[in-house]
Amino acid sequence: MVAGALLLTGCGGPPGDAGRVDQALVAELGPGEAAAVGQAVDAFGFDLFKKVADGRTNTVTSPLSVAVLLAMLLAGAEGGTADEIARVLHLSDPRDVRAGALLREVADTDDVTLSVANSVWAGGDFPIEEDFQAYVRKTFGASVERGDLGSADTAKRIDEWVDDNTNGLIKGIAEELGLPSSTVVAVLLNAVYFLGEWSTPFDPTATQPSTFAGAGAVPTMRLTDETFGHVQRDGYRMLRMPYGEDGRYAMEIMLPDQDSSLPALIGTLDAAEWTAATGSLAERNFDRVTLPRFELRWKAELTGVLQQMGIRSAFASGEGFRPMSPAMPALSKVVHKTYIRVDEKGTEAAAVTGGAMVLSAPAQEELFLVDRPFAFTVSDRRTGTILFLGAVTDPAAAAG
Repeated sequence: MVAGALLLTGCGGPPGDAGRVDQALVAELGPGEAAAVGQAVDAFGFDLFKKVADGRTNTVTSPLSVAVLLAMLLAGAEGGTADEIARVLHLSDPRDVRAGALLREVADTDDVTLSVANSVWAGGDFPIEEDFQAYVRKTFGASVERGDLGSADTAKRIDEWVDDNTNGLIKGIAEELGLPSSTVVAVLLNAVYFLGEWSTPFDPTATQPSTFAGAGAVPTMRLTDETFGHVQRDGYRMLRMPYGEDGRYAMEIMLPDQDSSLPALIGTLDAAEWTAATGSLAERNFDRVTLPRFELRWKAELTGVLQQMGIRSAFASGEGFRPMSPAMPALSKVVHKTYIRVDEKGTEAAAVTGGAMVLSAPAQEELFLVDRPFAFTVSDRRTGTILFLGAVTDPAAAAG
């Protein structure tokens, strides 16, 4: 999944503004350039992970899925909104549109099954700029759908799209996005599906219960006399377990030292450390390798997290999304759902990220609601004399 994160790197600028989009960046990428963009995405992924993971509960994120969704939003953003999204994605230029080239490059593999799907759902007669539609179709392979987002039928169609594009592993996202809703005018979705078989599979007959700290006995897979990439870092060890014949994709296990802890490890991990660790891996033969068999589901609303990370204008008003729609919608909610299963054969994982958009809220009503105990006076304005002074705690009480 970490290798898959390279898919999302880069994002689009406003498709209809020639002064903001450098179309030359969509050309083929050299290895060094692809790696540079990938590092930016990795940095975003660790930033996000630290916001949602505490090291005490199971957490599964897909930097790929969340960043692709943000990249589509960036494609329809301008001004301060575009700058904020670009900064959170660690992109120096909001005109960076290399996502398309990287998607093509990383998805070009027969070693594992890896698919990324995107869609934009527009409600009713909500207008979407033709340039934006054309851009997300070409760059992200996104479909653009129409439907009444206030109807149960459209919510069902969205959930079916999620189900289809995660191989049935994630059962929809409409409810988490608040659908059906009469106020949501557009929904952007990304789905990721990954299936990889271990280059060196585990023997199911060797799996047996073994103690796992804090969890008791859990089914544990075993390999003997096998060679993997390994490195000892400050406070943890990394083991790289590849998938497929050429090992292009792999799972990197980061195991805290005995005198350390997972919360401490999470606190020190970032893209630079991860890159240094993977770059230092050396082949090492192990007499025995064990790995618990596990299956996890996880979900979170990322609205507050993304605001903390620096994306604020997108939620505050729709002025920054003029390139997406003349109605200038605002982002109201971002939801992330993931699934992963690791067993003797390999790894199957899926993720979906959705963003719901609403029309910018009208000016706040000026209200004065006397709906709780209050004090009052009756006074003479001319002389400033208070004639009566009182307090009301129960307006329904009978007069004495």
